[in-house]
This record gives sequence, C-alpha cells and structure tokens, in this order.
Amino acid sequence: MAFPAFFAQAPRITLHDPLAQLLGASDNGQIEYGYEDAVRLAGHSCPTVAGAWLMTIKALRVLYPDTLPERGSIQVKFADHATNGVTGVIANVVSLVTGSTTDTGFKGLAGQHDRRHLLEFGQNLPGEISFTRRDTGASVTVSYSAQGVPPSPAAMPLLQKILSGQADAGQQQEFGQIWQDRVRRILEAADQPGIITIQEHQAAPQAS
Repeated sequence: MAFPAFFAQAPRITLHDPLAQLLGASDNGQIEYGYEDAVRLAGHSCPTVAGAWLMTIKALRVLYPDTLPERGSIQVKFADHATNGVTGVIANVVSLVTGSTTDTGFKGLAGQHDRRHLLEFGQNLPGEISFTRRDTGASVTVSYSAQGVPPSPAAMPLLQKILSGQADAGQQQEFGQIWQDRVRRILEAADQPGIITIQEHQAAPQAS
C-alpha cells in the first residue's frame, strides 16, 4: 500500500512511554508517530484527521519544550461531546498519540500505567481541546480551523457526482487527488496564523 508522498513530510513526534519501556516493546520506551499512523487508525485522510494530528503535535511540543512527551501521563479534555460531529474521530487520533482513554484503556499494574479516565468530553474550555501534564499541571488549550486553506471549487461538484453514482473512474480519481491536495496544504500551513491556536495556562499552585 502506497500513501501520498506528503504524508511522510508532515510533522512527526517521538514520545516516551514508560509502559512500553517496562514491557520491552521499544528501545528506552521511545515511540515515534507520523501522520500515516493517524491515517491508518482513521482509515482515511481528511482535513479533520490532519487537524487532529496538528493540534496534538503542537500541544505536546508546547507542553514538553525540553523533553519527550510522556505518553500515558496526559489528561485530555474536549469541549464537545464525544458523539457530536467529528469529535470522536479527533479523539481517536489524540488517544493514539497520548495514550489517554476514557474507561477502555489499559488498567495498569499495581496502580501504575493506568491509561483510563484521562480523556473527558463536554468540558467547559476556552478552546476545542485541553492537554494537561499530570506531573506538573502545565496545560494548553488548542483549537483548529481550516478556513485559511479553502478547498478546490471542483471538490464538491465531483463529490456529489460520486455519491449519486454518476462519476466515472477518471472523475473519482480526480476527486481523490483534489481532496488530498487540500490535506497536504493544511499540513504544510501548520504554522500559518489561524490554523492552530494555542493558549498556555499556568499550572495550579501546589497545596502546602
């Protein structure tokens, strides 16, 4: 199976997973993720999957500026409910990278490495998703908008033809190329103002 070449050019991230280290799943517990991993999980590549990928990567880079992000130690909260819109798709990508789950994740060993209850929905947030380090309490809130990277005018007419069964093989191929071209442009515009908005929040003071 061959992915579009731009998948490999998208931002990548390496995390430290103490559970992976404990169980010998990877050298020093380090695991690298790329956009193609998110595509494999979702089963498709689209602006939503690209946005979920960029929000997660950028949030973790801000939270862990000088060290590898600690997979399984990040509290994630969504403003929207899990079943609303594309929230579930985004949450799956976030969970892939962070290891955070609702109540379906690994239950832990002797109280350690528990991945459950680290993913919450329907929270009051100043953005779409918040990521919080459980060790320091440092937190960021991220939001995503693809409006700055508009689709081709030909995309929707082609899609309507495909969905109505009126498109030929050439038109179907053209649509796929146009669709992925927008995803490519979104990933390449990751640092463009307005694509990903990040707010940093001070950690709550420790009780004395």
